[in-house]
Amino acid sequence: MKRLFFYLILCLLTLKLQAQIQHPKHEVRAVWLTTIGGLDWPHSYAQTGYAVENQKRELRLILDQLQQANVNTVLLQTRIRATTIYPSMYEPWDGCLSGKPGVSPGYDALRYAIEECHRRGMELHAWVVTIPIGKWNAQGCQRLRQRYPSMVTKIGQEGYMNPEASQTGDYLADICREITRNYDIDGIHLDYIRYPETWNRRINLAAGRSYITNIVRKIRNAVKTEKPWVKMSCSPIGKYDDLSRYWSHGWNARTKVCQEAQLWLRDGLMDELFPMMYFKGEQFFPFAIDWAENAYGKIVAPGLGIYMMHPRELNWSFDVIKRELNVLREYGMGHTYFRSKFFTENTKGIYQYVSRQLDRFPALVPPMTWQSRTRPLPPTHMSISGGWLSWSGAKDQSRSPYLLYNIYASHNWPVDVSDARNLVAARRQGTSIAARVTEARPLYYAVTAMDRYGNESEPLQMPSPKRKSAATNLLKNDGRTLQLPDRGQVNDANYIIIESITGTMVATRPWQGNKVSISRLPEGVYTVRSINKKHVTHRLGQFIIKRS
Repeated sequence: MKRLFFYLILCLLTLKLQAQIQHPKHEVRAVWLTTIGGLDWPHSYAQTGYAVENQKRELRLILDQLQQANVNTVLLQTRIRATTIYPSMYEPWDGCLSGKPGVSPGYDALRYAIEECHRRGMELHAWVVTIPIGKWNAQGCQRLRQRYPSMVTKIGQEGYMNPEASQTGDYLADICREITRNYDIDGIHLDYIRYPETWNRRINLAAGRSYITNIVRKIRNAVKTEKPWVKMSCSPIGKYDDLSRYWSHGWNARTKVCQEAQLWLRDGLMDELFPMMYFKGEQFFPFAIDWAENAYGKIVAPGLGIYMMHPRELNWSFDVIKRELNVLREYGMGHTYFRSKFFTENTKGIYQYVSRQLDRFPALVPPMTWQSRTRPLPPTHMSISGGWLSWSGAKDQSRSPYLLYNIYASHNWPVDVSDARNLVAARRQGTSIAARVTEARPLYYAVTAMDRYGNESEPLQMPSPKRKSAATNLLKNDGRTLQLPDRGQVNDANYIIIESITGTMVATRPWQGNKVSISRLPEGVYTVRSINKKHVTHRLGQFIIKRS
């Protein structure tokens, strides 16, 4: 019925979400950071020591912007076209870093990016372009076809790995194993894991899907054998298949290019999907809902074509993207931007809207409970000294290599760690952080431990705030008359209520003047409350009757 009343629902959801933006604690907020041709990064070549530092500085500035917008996942293009941005034993350096294909830029860009993302509490997923391997005579394609001629096919002027060659899955698994083994990545993200749309496929759809799925399975097994906490994801075509009431116009994942992406979620071959949903209207919303309804408890964060807002593209209105973002949140999905440059350059105000409204507060990536449900033990021994909050490390009970820490703060004690508005730092690797200490309005802290699967411990709370002695807050009485506080503090009250220590009402009195008779009450401890015509009560204090 969702699709039958789709547009009505959309209008209602848009109005509702614009009126009150939700702030989920768990949500993927991702961006594709493209390196091919330096489209997003880098914008300069690293050919000297100074140029290396400049290239690093460019990356830091981008990551700072993403962190300020509470992006928590960076999909960094790592294998480009049978070329890489790290020193690989299988493939040559891409020219985007040094300006010269096959030449090292003088540093390991992938390792540096991982460190900088983790320093900012963000995940880094190695984006691996799989089947396309670039121009036929380009270095990456040329080397690969010389080594494995039966694995490479030419279409036009481009080279492609053959999905139907058994070597293809093995080779791609080796690439992903190399990355996973050598780097502290959070995910392997497969791009173009499908038949090229120009491929002359001579086998039926079932066989084609089987070939692509077998490649996915080989990569998944290689990655999970190395590090089971590393997420497997891909970017399928944005429309999974034709729907009963909506046609995909011949461009979909399952029947056009043989991507069984929803079944990859179901069968555990994928932990996360980033469907490329660069569409709008009825070509977006029903298909987005279809992804949500077939997520099998896994993570889906559709990719939004924010580049379509650029005047040189289709010049979409920002309202198109804004509605899409709101509906994705209503259906419990994350969101991903294609691509970084259009986001950080605030195309038609998207960065400003996201950072100040939609994603004003941080969010954690949802835990991979289908992989592991074991929660760490909480941290211990919290203290604040010299403007620093410190705690002792927790104990991990899973197979992940180390624990991360999430820090929450609130003016209320105990700190509510379920409220995203209280999350002030995520995925900290150390056991200390700068703390804000104020006397006028105390700020309380809580810290949780989190393993690499995203399982979070119970919180370690700051000690209970010290209370003033009860005796200093007691209202004065002589056993016969009770002295009330200044009426001006609660000037609309008509009566006072006297309650026993258990909360039982034992007497009511008109509030006339600042004294009231208590001569008929027995000895004991009492609470006094005021009550007005609207039945709003205020606690005035306690008193003890002791006549002996």
